[in-house]
Amino acid sequence: MTETSSRLLDKIASPADLRKLSVSELPDLAAEIRKEIIRVVSKTGGHLGSSLGVVELTIALHYVFNTPDDRLIWDVGHQAYAHKLLTGRREKFERLRCEGGLSGFPKRSESPFDAFGAGHSSTSVSAAVGMAAARDILGRKNNVVAVIGDGSMSAGMAFEALNNAGDKNTRMVVVLNDNDMSIAPPVGALSHHLSQIISSKQYMTLRQAAIDMAEKLPQFVKTAALRVGQHAKGLITGGTMFEELGLYYVGPIDGHNFEQLIPILTNVRDAPEDYPIVVHVLTQKGHGYTPAEKQPSKFHGVSAFDIDTGEMLPKKNSKPSYTGVFSDMICDLAAQDPKVAAITAAMPSGTGLDVFAERFPNRFFDVGIAEQHAVTFAAGLACEGIKPYVALYSSFLQRAYDQILHDVALQSLPVRFAIDRAGFVGEDGATHNGVFDLAMLCPMPNMVVMAPSDQAELRSMLLTMNGINDRPSAVRYPRGSGPLSDLPDVVEPLEIGKGRIVREGNRVALLSIGTRLKACLDAADILSLNGVSATVADARFAKPFDENLLLELIEGHQSISVVEEGVEGGFGALILTWLANHGLLEKTKIRFITVPDRFIEQASAERQAEIARIDARSIAQKVLETVR
Repeated sequence: MTETSSRLLDKIASPADLRKLSVSELPDLAAEIRKEIIRVVSKTGGHLGSSLGVVELTIALHYVFNTPDDRLIWDVGHQAYAHKLLTGRREKFERLRCEGGLSGFPKRSESPFDAFGAGHSSTSVSAAVGMAAARDILGRKNNVVAVIGDGSMSAGMAFEALNNAGDKNTRMVVVLNDNDMSIAPPVGALSHHLSQIISSKQYMTLRQAAIDMAEKLPQFVKTAALRVGQHAKGLITGGTMFEELGLYYVGPIDGHNFEQLIPILTNVRDAPEDYPIVVHVLTQKGHGYTPAEKQPSKFHGVSAFDIDTGEMLPKKNSKPSYTGVFSDMICDLAAQDPKVAAITAAMPSGTGLDVFAERFPNRFFDVGIAEQHAVTFAAGLACEGIKPYVALYSSFLQRAYDQILHDVALQSLPVRFAIDRAGFVGEDGATHNGVFDLAMLCPMPNMVVMAPSDQAELRSMLLTMNGINDRPSAVRYPRGSGPLSDLPDVVEPLEIGKGRIVREGNRVALLSIGTRLKACLDAADILSLNGVSATVADARFAKPFDENLLLELIEGHQSISVVEEGVEGGFGALILTWLANHGLLEKTKIRFITVPDRFIEQASAERQAEIARIDARSIAQKVLETVR
């Protein structure tokens, strides 16, 4: 990369300092910010391509609007790295996504410039409508600006919010960051010229005068006149959809050109009337860094990498990842069974389904950022005899709670859920930790819920799911590599609801679900050093759980500790209820070791487990407390 100084960025402690610069200085500032983002993310990892794509747009927004009084709301918050650098967090940026450092996403407790927290997508317009309504109630005059990526526009929530915004006819701005030119053709001189005209005060005033005149016409004439006007403008600019929803459309404009961004955003800011405006901005993911421009998907979320080559630095752990094992196994199942189909919500690479998509394109479905639709779509497939596997991150699965319960479980449809990133996810922090899925799924009737302790178990569970044809099933597995270096050649299905004893002891028992098994075995070693013999069992199934195994542990041990990498209300809650209903609570000491009732912020996944006190040392300490 070309070396640049930070003479401008060094002067900026807040957007107020930014507004002291001339427009001619802004391209140099953009280059400095881009260099700083690349430098830091090459060390910490993070979401690179999206943030590089909005550098100029971020500068322009803070330059034109009076933030933080004017509310700036970021959708898909990983676009906000430049925003953090411009809003007083330069010194802390070095520890982006690190324990005690900056969150990788906007966070209200981190800065008054973060108007709304955003770790997931498609929320910005809804929040903006709410903020605009609150402003009107309170009699304020500030602007409310939502920046939403076009990928986020595939979620129904975004359309619900746009529809509400058009209906309320309140003053707000929606900036559509179109970073792959999927909605409109490339911007050109004519498009820019038209956008500047239609965003001008004179045009808007004339438009309002025409609307006022149309109000005096008979209803059928008025409706026809307004519709003709909207379509005429839409044919020129591409904004018919937004105009139909009742939003004033401006664009598309070049999101990397300050000569377009500044005057058009200024016109929008100074619009004479109170109505919602959409500004359609074309940007390039990874802009200004050649490796990211050439491979935007690869550089969407990155680990540490070499700046000069763009190559990811080798990871210490070369053991197979759970996502990779899922990817291979789902392809094997599809090769053997023509009814196997796979669905994801804009995460083909993250879930490992990109390989499936290449091999079985007719049976792969990426529905966009639309988890609710993904689940009910899968239910429709299941109704017709297809075997759908829905692969989602645990924290994204939360968005489809109602669809899983009502459209799948209630009808006992054999939809199979592959839940990636279950448990702690590390540097993405509280917004992405997958610690709620067990508590969400375990109470659902007709649901089989599994969690593997290693990669081989995951393969067996996926095979087991393929044979479950009378009800829904789910398997949750973590991010990253598992404990096994080599996997067995033969994959065998599991007996549903059957756990196993992994280590024999005679005084206390540890019952683990999922990948906490390794921590339980290590805890057993610590207990042994303290003179306490421990049995370690792997539940495998959270629902239905192995009642006979539980009874065996009760009969032969002084205490039982149930360990799960999830919040209260999941696996342990099922066991507690069962014991109470069978009058067995008085027969044993039982303790539930779960994630505490608070959000765990960003750190390494291992450190998050320590903070949550579900690591081996903490487990051993808690077990010792039950026997003393």
